[in-house]
Amino acid sequence: MPDPQPSIASALVSTLQDHAASPRSQCQLDRASPPCVVVVFGATGDLTSRKLFPSLYDLHCLGSLDPRACIVGVGRSPMDHQTFRHRMREALEQAGVEQLDPWEELAPRLFYCAVDVDGGEGLDALRSLCQELDDTWNIGGNRLYYLAVPPTAYETIATALGQAGMSDEAQGFARIVIEKPFGSDLATARALDAAIHRHFAEHQVFRIDHYLAKETVQNIMVLRFANAIFEPLWNRRYIDHVRITAAESLGVEHRAAFYEHAGVLRDMFQNHMMQLLSLCAMEPPSQFEAELVRDEKTKVYRALRPFPVERLDEHLVLGQYGAGMIDGRKVPAYVDEPGVAPDSATPTYACMKVFIDNWRWQGVPFYLVSGKRLRKKHTEITVKFKEVPYSMFRKVLGEHISANTLILSIQPREEVILTFQTKLPGPMCLRTVRMEFDYNAGLQRAKVDAYVKVLQDVLLGDQTLFWRQDSVELCWGFLTPILQECDCPDKADKSDRLYLYRAGSDGPQEVRHILSPATMQHGTML
Repeated sequence: MPDPQPSIASALVSTLQDHAASPRSQCQLDRASPPCVVVVFGATGDLTSRKLFPSLYDLHCLGSLDPRACIVGVGRSPMDHQTFRHRMREALEQAGVEQLDPWEELAPRLFYCAVDVDGGEGLDALRSLCQELDDTWNIGGNRLYYLAVPPTAYETIATALGQAGMSDEAQGFARIVIEKPFGSDLATARALDAAIHRHFAEHQVFRIDHYLAKETVQNIMVLRFANAIFEPLWNRRYIDHVRITAAESLGVEHRAAFYEHAGVLRDMFQNHMMQLLSLCAMEPPSQFEAELVRDEKTKVYRALRPFPVERLDEHLVLGQYGAGMIDGRKVPAYVDEPGVAPDSATPTYACMKVFIDNWRWQGVPFYLVSGKRLRKKHTEITVKFKEVPYSMFRKVLGEHISANTLILSIQPREEVILTFQTKLPGPMCLRTVRMEFDYNAGLQRAKVDAYVKVLQDVLLGDQTLFWRQDSVELCWGFLTPILQECDCPDKADKSDRLYLYRAGSDGPQEVRHILSPATMQHGTML
């Protein structure tokens, strides 16, 4: 008997192609942004070369970057405009950009300014350059400041811009973009916010989380709120548990200096994992508008059940990777990585069981799992539905019938999978089959990096995919008691809170202690 899956997938793809061809369908990337001077602090750094400039170039190629827009790179090292342009051209080549024909149109609008913010040198020159470009290209006073620098420099740069009058919006907009982490706990997050808000209002601040710009992450809301078949089942009556996994096969790599002070909870849970949780659990906003969407996310964070710190081992498992094998090659233990203390107690893995105390989700566990050096790299959300309440087939099949599962795969595969039960040909016997949708099937335009989307949103002033400060504080407020309890100051505490796991495995075996019976019956945490 032929497998029915190809025909199901073909039907899905055909429907999507028909919709994509409809004149009513419109992509937000088709919207041109207003002219602006884009100022990138940290222009000689890795983030600018790998992500920011290739993404700005993509916006230029797509016609979404205004032809008057100028890009000013800022760094400590002296450099002339031509040398900076040459470096950015090399960055495009190293990023594998093939379409370089439009380069000649953008290159004359690339500039460089050496600024030492700590020493107070060069800021007047930067302000003069921006004004000169504004006058030459008729930009209208619009400014975008992207802080591609270490988090310790955020406050210094924001203060310097404010004191120089560069945060003023008398002529045009002035927006500042900061990358996570937004502080290291609740107190530092509030201090950073207070420092930035001395010179920038909330509508000027864009706290970027590139996870939110991934197509499959944005698709979570579309799947839930644009389809009548999912939302009626999206609650405690039909869902047994939800598992959100962000697994990496890579180790700490070159980030040891940061990671030793952060660990997996600060690096992944306060931002990416909490955002995915809110998208899964939020109520439908009345409209798809920035403040309404962010209001609903904030409600989820307010409803998080506080961790029982006195019974932490029932809700949290922390791990650190040891030596092992990844893709057939030996890899060192975390404590043997360059820049890591040999007695480090920094967690590289966490499995957290959380509950949301509201009408929709009362009693449903959400498992948040993230770690480094795991068996495979992938990010996905698994929604496990409850088993049928009564089996009419129990005399021939037994009492147990596998529950339906909805998997939203974010990376590296971008797909939606729904499992359900069908009968095998012949005697009464069930089999689990999968209905699969490949997100890229039938795609009629080139994929763009997540940074392309968030950069355009900043230029358009759309804060939907960005953190709001109340959400930042609520998430830190939830995690800070855990961090205070789990930050291990010495080796004596390490054995009690931290479990070693082999690189290339699924994480520490102790995670079984906090899993629900349904999770244990139907697969591992990966």
